[in-house]
Amino acid sequence: MSFSQCWWVLLLVAIGSYLLGNVNNAVIISKLLKRDIRNEGSGNPGTMNMSRVFGLKIGLLILVLDILKGAIPTFLVGFIFGDKLFAGSMLPITLLTRYLAGFFVVFGHIFPVFLHFKGGKGIASTIGVFVVTEWYIAIIFGVVALLFIFVTRIGSMGSFLATTPPAIYACLDIYNTYYKPSVQVDGGEITYFIVINMLILGIVVLTWFAHRQNIGRLLSGDEHPTNWWQMIKDLKLKNKKQKVSSDDEKSVGENGEKNE
Repeated sequence: MSFSQCWWVLLLVAIGSYLLGNVNNAVIISKLLKRDIRNEGSGNPGTMNMSRVFGLKIGLLILVLDILKGAIPTFLVGFIFGDKLFAGSMLPITLLTRYLAGFFVVFGHIFPVFLHFKGGKGIASTIGVFVVTEWYIAIIFGVVALLFIFVTRIGSMGSFLATTPPAIYACLDIYNTYYKPSVQVDGGEITYFIVINMLILGIVVLTWFAHRQNIGRLLSGDEHPTNWWQMIKDLKLKNKKQKVSSDDEKSVGENGEKNE
């Protein structure tokens, strides 16, 4: 299959992924809870702000849903195109379509047309993309990022740790896998590698741009802390209060039945 035969498919992948990126789980769920996360806390419709405003459980739900939002289109295009190659080359169509889908789903999340181009910061969706393409590296740095946030309480820096190293590794992995110094590379192949690397690094650039205010606060020392330890304590306290309240209601009910 040549590029001239599948350009329209690539266009559909880009448009479909962008539209999926427009689905903001934080906004939807906060409205189901009779509030709008865009008017709460930092105003960002993402995992960190949802955790601060609605608690850790809701924050984790948003994290999982946003990771899936990045992973699903990236996985689907890989499944659809499988091992197909561009005509007359050893270049896989899947590699290009995966990062094309990844870039546009993150772009749609950060700049959603249906939310007046004011979306989230794209970290969870970016993690979802790399979970599909470089899964073990994504998991390793995801764990590193979580530990970093727990210890330092700096959520934005943890976000960069979760996304930037996997992107750099992906570029190096593609170079080591497909570039052979002993084989002459033509202009089409060079263009192919340049486009894929631009898509991968473009995803990271998008997330860094979305965090530009956080970067400014980091430099000035005014960044908002992300205290997940306190969120866990609050969650335990909330569950304990609910259990005590439930036991009290049960006790009152049993006493009422005895009195009757």
